[in-house]
Amino acid sequence: MLTLSVLLEVATGAAIGKLSAGFGAAFSAMAASYGIGRIGSSAMEAIARQPEAGADIRSNMIVSAALIEGVSFFAVVVCMLILFF
Repeated sequence: MLTLSVLLEVATGAAIGKLSAGFGAAFSAMAASYGIGRIGSSAMEAIARQPEAGADIRSNMIVSAALIEGVSFFAVVVCMLILFF
């Protein structure tokens, strides 16, 4: 009887861990998309105000978006490793 209860506790903990990993991956993807959207919006406003600085603003926007995506991909990979292992 004791063995069965220990197995059920382990199985429930694993299910909660997998559920949390799924939520973590989803939250990471949503947060990255929100951040990249904000960067794009701010960059377009800045280019509209100063068209002569468009090339610099655009390159900074691309670098920032790439850094955000890199962090997001890392978070999603960590969550998927937790989910499947």
